[in-house]
Amino acid sequence: MSDNQNLLAGQRRALILDEVRRRGGIRVSELTRMLRVSDMTVRRDLDVLARQGALEKVHGGAVPVAERRTHEPGFEAKSSLELSAKSEIARAAAALAGPGGAVALSGGTTTFALAHELLQVPDLTVVTNSVRVADVFHHAQQAGEGGREPGGAAAVVLTGGVRTPSDALVGPVADAAIASLHFDVLFLGVHGISVEAGLSTPNLAEAETNRHFIRSARRVVVVADHTKWGTTGLSSFASLDEVDTLVTDAGLPRADREEIAAHLAELIIAGEPEAPSR
Repeated sequence: MSDNQNLLAGQRRALILDEVRRRGGIRVSELTRMLRVSDMTVRRDLDVLARQGALEKVHGGAVPVAERRTHEPGFEAKSSLELSAKSEIARAAAALAGPGGAVALSGGTTTFALAHELLQVPDLTVVTNSVRVADVFHHAQQAGEGGREPGGAAAVVLTGGVRTPSDALVGPVADAAIASLHFDVLFLGVHGISVEAGLSTPNLAEAETNRHFIRSARRVVVVADHTKWGTTGLSSFASLDEVDTLVTDAGLPRADREEIAAHLAELIIAGEPEAPSR
């Protein structure tokens, strides 16, 4: 990796997390050689990632966190994971939103990336329970992003509710607001997805809010990078047959793609010339 010495800190830490997850653990000495940075730089990166709860430091290196089904990482901890995959997923998913449509975005770092892409789609009505997603549109409108006239900017509805560690608003207030609305497309981020458990989250209140989102949507599009496949949270809130489209990235193994395609109407692999679908 000859160019890794020039990586930004966030990119470097994302690579470290990928290696820890893929190999089940890695030593500091291996990371210094792989990334071509100093021992001190690697240790600082590990300190940051450990404080975020993304990995566990051990003598001489790091190992994955033994994640409980109830563990819900914070937004900042998740935001440094699979950055390029989330960007590709966001670009592919944005093509599914037509001008003038009513779309809903759930909480999550992938829907946050998608919000930036949706800034280019005119006259959207956006309903979200994500404080972060709402801020994307608010800041763009304040800055006049894209040079659009005010009429072409998105109208944003932020539900009320109780804030989760991932900066989503959930609970009865959010549920009541969502239940009274109807969306052309729901873009849904998930903690985990599998054939057995369907879509799942570690947060019970968020599971119920997501159920209301799904009931109010004409089309359900799940946006999830390949690491979410096979992960299961505490509470399942939908089966795979309630999902119309899954947009994921090219890191998903071929065998998993075939398994997903057997259970979903449409599978889009972002970043590939032709997206496999059924």
